[in-house]
Amino acid sequence: MLKDKETEDFFSLYLQYTSKTECPTFFHRWTAISCLAAWIGRDISFPFGHFNVHPNLYVMFVGLAGTKKSTAIKIGAKLLNNAGYTKFAARKTRQEKFLLDLAERSNGVASEGLGNEASILDQNLFGDDSESEPAEVFVPADEINNFIGVGNLDFMSILGELWDYEGVYDYKLKNSKDIYIPEPTINILGGNTFVGLNRLFPPDAVEQGFFSRMLFIYAEPTGVKYTIPEEPDNEVQRRLIETLHKIKSEVVGKVSIAPDAYTMLDKIYRKWEGIDDSRFDAYENRRIIHLIKICMVVMAARYSTTIEVEDIIYANTVLAFTEHLMPKALGEFGMARNSEVTHKIMQLLDAATVAGEPMSLQAIWKAVHIDLERREQLQEIMFNLQVAEKVQAVGSGYLPIKKIRKVGVEGTVDWTLFTETERSLL
Repeated sequence: MLKDKETEDFFSLYLQYTSKTECPTFFHRWTAISCLAAWIGRDISFPFGHFNVHPNLYVMFVGLAGTKKSTAIKIGAKLLNNAGYTKFAARKTRQEKFLLDLAERSNGVASEGLGNEASILDQNLFGDDSESEPAEVFVPADEINNFIGVGNLDFMSILGELWDYEGVYDYKLKNSKDIYIPEPTINILGGNTFVGLNRLFPPDAVEQGFFSRMLFIYAEPTGVKYTIPEEPDNEVQRRLIETLHKIKSEVVGKVSIAPDAYTMLDKIYRKWEGIDDSRFDAYENRRIIHLIKICMVVMAARYSTTIEVEDIIYANTVLAFTEHLMPKALGEFGMARNSEVTHKIMQLLDAATVAGEPMSLQAIWKAVHIDLERREQLQEIMFNLQVAEKVQAVGSGYLPIKKIRKVGVEGTVDWTLFTETERSLL
């Protein structure tokens, strides 16, 4: 039987729906947020100066192979499909094919002539949307490298631009054909490993807009094993689908913010301390937009169009928790020419911390000798890690240095919202 609270709370209901799986709860929590954002699409907007914020999100799960990233993503996408959602992107595509498909979602706005351009620009300026609708798409890419393409900075640049685009996006194809995409609204929920992340992004990608618009979600394998997983509870699924349709019908239009919620949002914006990692310098400028987007999703789960204090606390707790782990999600990406093997070493040392035994240089060499040409390279890596205050020599071995960092602005997070297994990652 379902408890009354769970029938009213979309996120609790979703976590109940996915509880009998091997996936980390944090991945399920973010899947619920991402899928609900895709379901809402452009139905709601939050006035932000001269622009509007919509709840679309770019999310990437990062973890070891076997962390069940794909399972979490596929469960969420399947639920949306069962609820009647049809705006899924192809699992593998090319940049221009993706834009063509996106244009066609707005009732076939893809043309070679100026007549169509003038028509759709008029619709955008004067509010006549009788012939086109926002071009919405959800990308549930459990293998996101297949979708974007390894090192495809051009595609990443376009996706970065479309994250908060308003109006009509026009693009000239290589064959000189122009396409026009009204109000593009893209949600991405991708999965990757540490090695795959290094292959996807060139080292200089941290300077690009797409990178700072992506939320990197880290989790560790649960260790839970289900030889034959249970079938989902049909009653819980029915309630989730019912909830989604109620949200679709009731949560529409302009979003407002309660006065006390605004006070809290202002406090967070002014006092947030940033992430102690230079790779996220550009992210800092967009942090407030990320937070508002998540607040809108949490608000919608209550069938409301007003952001309240409770929405900000939940959203900021999720975001602050995510930010605390984002450096770990990136591992050693972009840090050095031996970043992949350096990350492997840090994983080994993390495991040594759990075991309570320092790891000797000899033991590390045995684990990484196939990744390096000479033992001297390992000694250089270990020296650099010590100088960077990431590892410390303990007796005849090494252990990582754990930095204690304040997580979240005081009074704006509530860790009791998370499960015990989630909190263990802090």
